[in-house]
Amino acid sequence: MANGDKRRGLVQAHYSGILPQRGWPERNYRFFRHRIVPGMFRRRQGRSQPPQLQPPEEGAVRVTWIGHAAFFIQFADHSIIIDPNWAKWHGPVKRQREPGLSLSEIPELDFVLVTHAHFDHLHKPSLKVLQSTRGIVIPKGSRRLVERLGFPGVHEVTVWDEIEFDGIRITHTPSHHWGARYIHDTHRDYGGYLIEAGGKSVFHCGDSAWFDGFADIRKRCAPIDVALMPIGAYDAPSGRDVHMNPEEAVRAFVELEGKILIPMHYGTFPLGNEPLEEPVDRLLQEADRLGISKHVLIPEEGVGIEW
Repeated sequence: MANGDKRRGLVQAHYSGILPQRGWPERNYRFFRHRIVPGMFRRRQGRSQPPQLQPPEEGAVRVTWIGHAAFFIQFADHSIIIDPNWAKWHGPVKRQREPGLSLSEIPELDFVLVTHAHFDHLHKPSLKVLQSTRGIVIPKGSRRLVERLGFPGVHEVTVWDEIEFDGIRITHTPSHHWGARYIHDTHRDYGGYLIEAGGKSVFHCGDSAWFDGFADIRKRCAPIDVALMPIGAYDAPSGRDVHMNPEEAVRAFVELEGKILIPMHYGTFPLGNEPLEEPVDRLLQEADRLGISKHVLIPEEGVGIEW
């Protein structure tokens, strides 16, 4: 088997599929009635603020949650944004909290990373505004979506590919999800990233259900200082196994042997049937049950956490 075929096989082994499960009409009706419609009339909370431009000290990393799966990550000599999304609406789905950082004040970056092509992760209007010296990193199959957005380079990666530049290393990691932007384009890959620079490492899980690949990520990659783990949209209207619940996110964090867990993919857009406040409550309860509460940090959007 050729190396490219091996990589495609790894992705497909963790492919969630696109067909809804039995009972999806009732779940979608409940989702629209109890999540989408009330969200349309709910006033957005939070506020946008200028980013902290002074880089952290050598040997430290600053992680700032923008909202949803978007993060601004700063090392002493490098900066990255992952899954930038400043959208106020995705179709009928209204953003419930303002982006933590002002898009117009984001400085020039080294790289922009996108985990997969879904509209809530690859948001073209946000990407068009951002500037990066080294371009954009995108899973294989999504080049055409971003090649006209003005980036100086488009780096397509498959699982376990690495990009190294001037002391920074980016590794594309697997996940259990799917990458289609539209129903028919199932050729698009998906996953997460491990970013290493200045002696620190940050793991962005991307979207993922629980799968046995977290132990493999731990074995293959450098020790993880900060793990950005999705905890919301687990009660999917489709009934598909596409997102982790908070207990599974904690289990994945334990498998990864990370030092700090920062949750994401909750509270910004109502994408599941669970109440907006439930994911964090369940996360903290599970961390407390396992005795790892000191490893969990719940940031406010726009407030940088240094480690």
